[in-house]
Amino acid sequence: MNSSNRRQFIKQMLFISGSLNVVLSSKAENEKEILEGILAFLHRCAKKDGSFQPGIDPLYRGISDTNLSGIAAPAYATILCRTFDWKLPHSDETKDFFLRCQQSDGAFYPPSGSMDPHSPQAKFYNTAQSLVSLNILGEKPKYDPAPVAEFFFKTEELEKLPLYMTSFFPYFYTALGVAMPDKIDRFLRDLIERKQAEDGYVGNHVASTFHAAHYYRLIGLPTPKADAMVERVLRDQKDDGSWHLFEPDWDVHAAFDALFILRQLGKSSDPRIQKSYHRANEWILKCRKPNGGFAHYPENAESDMDAVYFQTGALVQTGVLPISKKLQHEEILGWGHAMIPGKKYTCLAG
Repeated sequence: MNSSNRRQFIKQMLFISGSLNVVLSSKAENEKEILEGILAFLHRCAKKDGSFQPGIDPLYRGISDTNLSGIAAPAYATILCRTFDWKLPHSDETKDFFLRCQQSDGAFYPPSGSMDPHSPQAKFYNTAQSLVSLNILGEKPKYDPAPVAEFFFKTEELEKLPLYMTSFFPYFYTALGVAMPDKIDRFLRDLIERKQAEDGYVGNHVASTFHAAHYYRLIGLPTPKADAMVERVLRDQKDDGSWHLFEPDWDVHAAFDALFILRQLGKSSDPRIQKSYHRANEWILKCRKPNGGFAHYPENAESDMDAVYFQTGALVQTGVLPISKKLQHEEILGWGHAMIPGKKYTCLAG
């Protein structure tokens, strides 16, 4: 290589290196801006009693989980802070908030929400999320919560169980730190496989299908019809990058659910999955609001703690947002956004 060519080669390498640094710098700045916005939103929703509002406006009643239960917003805020190694705004008060919600029957009852707090499904949701939150906060429940789950398999309630609640059981028992009873595991696996279509979907909906995939990942067994499930998720993605195929209130978590399936069951080397991530990211970032939070939809929607949790979790799954390197027992951190594909998990000691 003569001196002229050498100089040209060096210039090209410097240009490429500079361009790469610009890209990396831009990515880091974008991550920082998104994370700072999320943290600011959490602080603006935090209440001094340890609870969290669904949104910044104290009169806002929330959508989906935050509307159904006053435990949802503090649970999701707690999980997010653990995910990114942030200090919870009022951590001691939040710990006390969850402990105040538990009654002597072992169940946790929220102070607000549109869902009947005494219904079996509400008690199960609220108790599971409170258990996870208390684990993250280094606290044990005051009373044994096991009867809340045992109720379902000592009665006929399992027969009435919605398909989107299957993974609540391994989630609950993992947070409790004990093995899930064989009886309930056998029933739920039979239910999932009876309801699963040839295309891998359960109940013809991505939410129920996500919970099936989440269930098998938590128990450490192969997900039935995983390849077919991935293919349908790829087919179902809309041109705008979302997976909103049904009524808005039924598909509020569709992007998160679909991305979990792609990340956990697909092959990261598949260019179709990488393209799907890119399109999903573009749609999710359109849901970001000037106050730093996220809405469930790009237009005509308000920042909501439920949306912030699921949209943030979706961006974690696609690699846009980095999680804390201190995480352990990722399986209890909410609905699986921090689960490492292929990793086998064990119960978290209570």
